[in-house]
Order: sequence, then C-alpha cells, then structure tokens
Amino acid sequence: MKVIITGATGMVGEGVLLTCLDNPQITEVLVINRKPCKVLNPKLKEIIHEDFYDISPIENQLSGYDACFFCLGISSVGISAEDYEKITYNLTLHAAEVLAKQNPEMTFCYISGAGTDSTEKGKVRWARVKGKTENDLMKLPFKAAYGVRPGFIKPIKGQNNALAFYKYITGLFPIGRALYSKGFCKMEELANTMIYLAQHQPSKNIIEGDDIIEMAKRI
Repeated sequence: MKVIITGATGMVGEGVLLTCLDNPQITEVLVINRKPCKVLNPKLKEIIHEDFYDISPIENQLSGYDACFFCLGISSVGISAEDYEKITYNLTLHAAEVLAKQNPEMTFCYISGAGTDSTEKGKVRWARVKGKTENDLMKLPFKAAYGVRPGFIKPIKGQNNALAFYKYITGLFPIGRALYSKGFCKMEELANTMIYLAQHQPSKNIIEGDDIIEMAKRI
C-alpha cells in the first residue's frame, strides 16, 4: 500500500508517519510539508510545498496512491472564525479535491476530533466547521472517506513534535483510559486504525474513540 500523509511536522502527523514506516504492508509514504520532516527512511518521499491552498502545481506527483492520512490542522484557540474555517475547511477540501481527481480509488482519512458536530448546527464553532469538513469530504469521489475523531492522544515515546504539555499529563493516561476509554487513545492505535480503514473500507464513516481502540486491534 502507498500512502500520502499531510501534517508530518505536527504531533499527530509525525506519529502516523513513524507508525506507517514501521508497517511492512506499506511500501511507500509520501509526505507533503511546508518544511522538511527530518525523517530518513528508504520508504519515505517528501515534497516541500509552501501553499496548501493551491497544490495544483504538484498534482502530477500525487497519483498512484492508495490512501491519504490527512493530519494537517490547527487549534481554534486564539484565531478568528474566518481564519479557522479557511485553514480547517477550505485548505482541506482543496487538497482532497486534487487527490480525488488523481486517485479515484483512494481512501481518505481525515483527523477530526472528539465532539465534532455532524449537524453543523451546534453552538461550538470549531465543532461545526469540523463537521462541515467531514460531511463535504464524504461527498467527494473517493473509494471511501472517513472522519476519525480521537480525544486525548498519547504520543509515541521519543516523538520530536509532541506538544510540550503532553509530557506533564501523559502520566494520567492510564487513569483516563480506565475511566473513559473512548476519550483516550495511543498514537499507534490512531495510526493503525487509519491503516485498517484504508485496507478494508468499512461502511461506518465516522470513527469515534472506541472505534479507534477496537479497529487498531485488527492490524
């Protein structure tokens, strides 16, 4: 299987990248970044591209892939509603439209988040935007598309791009997992769930925290 990963210089993207490189069933990984991810591996290819609002200049390099694990995103904290929607919705849909054109048999897995609002009508702004993004991704002509909704994610040990505060709260992971398992997953579980989705294309398109834990066991 050949996969594309976006956001590989962020915490989630880096963890998904490392997991994919370790999986023998994945023969090639292409990352599209604004800056180098600083990972060396014979299976890894990298395209440095500054403008994610227009990836048409590189689209001829994006064909022949089985899956895209879209891990590029931003927090809604401290950003205007207009900018958040532009980054979360417009950027994602543009990239997905180009990939669907180049790879009609592709499975597209979008990292969304626990609490995303599929109705697009709730009171929480970020949840509405994420819901709209999920809904419109699923209208594109992919083989399959999924909204993957993790809560707290425990990074892989040694990740370079894990958020600083995670090292203070990772110790609470076993307690959180025991009390509210669907809200806590390991990075490896998240990555392996997306690999499973790409391999099997189950009919359920919204993948919640408990689904992540269960599907990861099947890899």
